[in-house]
Amino acid sequence: MTDSRIEKRSAPRYRVLKGATIAFGGNGVECTVRNLSSGGAALDVANPVGLPPSFTLVIQTDQFIRRCRPVWHSDKRIGVAFD
Repeated sequence: MTDSRIEKRSAPRYRVLKGATIAFGGNGVECTVRNLSSGGAALDVANPVGLPPSFTLVIQTDQFIRRCRPVWHSDKRIGVAFD
């Protein structure tokens, strides 16, 4: 059996499992980073409804801070592109 999906990303994503925070307007929403690349990430969130059109992703343990914007979502996972 072969995988018929075509990879469209410009940079490869790597599987990770890291706790992070989506920060915006003085608020923070906890999330889990599921995969990460130089251009974006996939995040699991309890409820993606109400997230702003851009925010800061903070992975405290890695001292990682990036501005990003959601580019897709499905149920409790969102894909973000880094600005």
